[in-house]
Parts: sequence; C-alpha cells; structure tokens
Amino acid sequence: MAVTQRRGRRIMMTPGELDEFLTTQRSCRVATVSTDGAPHVSTLWFAWDGRSLWLYSITRSKRWADLRRDPRIAVVVDTGEEYGELRGVELSGTVEFVGEVPRTGEPCPELNAVERLFARKNFGLDETPHDGRHAWMRLTPAAVASWDFRKLASP
Repeated sequence: MAVTQRRGRRIMMTPGELDEFLTTQRSCRVATVSTDGAPHVSTLWFAWDGRSLWLYSITRSKRWADLRRDPRIAVVVDTGEEYGELRGVELSGTVEFVGEVPRTGEPCPELNAVERLFARKNFGLDETPHDGRHAWMRLTPAAVASWDFRKLASP
C-alpha cells in the first residue's frame, strides 16, 4: 500500500491511526467509472481486515456493473463536522470479486473472517445474513491518502 501524500504529512494518519479509523468507521463512499466515463459515487458499509477494504454490494447495482466492466475504484471514509474535527482516508486501486455472485453462503474460506467482522460491526451478529442479492469485492489499495485535522491544534 503506497502512501501518496506529498503535502499534508503533518495531518496524515499513522499506520495505527489509519487501522483504528478504518476498523471503527461504518460507511464509505465508492467512486466508479460509468460506461460514458462519468464518475458515479454511492455509499456502502464496509469491513477492514488490516490490509484490505471489503465491500458487500448489491449485484444488480450500477456500482457493480461499473466495476465488472472497469475494476478501478476510489473509496473515501471520513467523519467530522467542524473543520478541526475532519478525519478521513482515500483508498484507490482495483477491486477483486470474491466468492459466488450473488453470495448465498456457500463455503468460502477466504470470506470467513471478513463476514464475521462485517456481521459484528454492522448487524451485531456472528454471521453475515445472505439474501442472494449481494456479493463481495476486495480492495487492497494501491494508494492511500489520509488526513486528521485534529492534529493542526497540536504544537
């Protein structure tokens, strides 16, 4: 994972801060490239395993169709209301599709840990409920940029 920041190193998150932030946040904005080249942005819940961002998407969505055609993606996870509270991460790269499409719960060892993470974080359950409409994508970022404006108040 390449850190792409040249400017803003003062407000950049450390690896530990980045991991904690992505582990605790719930929603992200996903940007894809439409057929005509226009950007398309949508919101998803996600799971972070310490190395990759896992996205559980409806397979009949524009986002899914865009990524099947062109797997390039940018994802933003951010929080904060006031300027001095703003924190976030942009991750970019290409997605990989993991497991059956749509996901019905067939055994897939690669998904065991991430489905537990996702279920606990978003549903308070031990297993991800499968509705036959969603499937998994993994983004192991090629580039990461982060910011934590709370650091600006520090000397």
